[in-house]
Amino acid sequence: MIVVGELINASRKAIAAAIEAQDAEYIQKVAKDEHEAGANYIDVNAGIFVGQEAEYLTWLVKTVQEVVDAPCCIDSPDPKCIEQALTIHKGTAMVNSISLEKERYDALLPIVAGTDLKVVALCMSDDGMPETMDARMKIADKLINSLVKNNVPIGNIYVDPLVQPIGTNSTFGIEFLNTIEAITTTYKGIHTMCGLSNISFGLPNRKFMNQMFAVMAIAKGLDGLIINPLDKAMMGSLITAETLRGRDDFCVKYLKAHRKGAFEF
Repeated sequence: MIVVGELINASRKAIAAAIEAQDAEYIQKVAKDEHEAGANYIDVNAGIFVGQEAEYLTWLVKTVQEVVDAPCCIDSPDPKCIEQALTIHKGTAMVNSISLEKERYDALLPIVAGTDLKVVALCMSDDGMPETMDARMKIADKLINSLVKNNVPIGNIYVDPLVQPIGTNSTFGIEFLNTIEAITTTYKGIHTMCGLSNISFGLPNRKFMNQMFAVMAIAKGLDGLIINPLDKAMMGSLITAETLRGRDDFCVKYLKAHRKGAFEF
């Protein structure tokens, strides 16, 4: 399971304040905590700072990588900001995200083509957010084939089928889960990734629903999540689901996590 720590996002008030104050110590503590809790990538997002985003995003990458030996997931709606942040990133970053929205696609493709970058491929187009498995698969197919043709290795592609709130349509959960299974079955070597908390939007007991949805998605083949790695109940659920899915020979990871006290119920 590839875990992307989601906490360094300017939409969170404490992070926004730390970015404005250039409080490197606070940002670095969050990054270290995420990495120590199991995050493979540290997401960095400064999207609320229109006009200053590129400067702040670059600062975040530099600040995080000063103390954490891990790559960043560079998360921005602006391809130019992503491109600038990449210039100072150490190691192989993840780009979040390319989609079939023409303006974004045309701007990001030259940045990722022929590189070793990991790429989140979001199932969205100019027609809007897909609601069914078939609609998602049509977008995924175009994105995957285009990226591969432009020399992005299939193992570097992380398809995000786009989670939508189950409270607005009772089919959104199963359509997403079926898409995960279809993608992993159809495209050998591909990865799948999502930020899953939107599934529970507007509902009570959100953490519990998110955990259950994560377990169900892993059973279908999901192998990447953008989450809060400090949520021990969620991380314990992921470790257990991975073991039950057959991705943990002799339960080594499960037993190691147990000895570290990684489980919380």
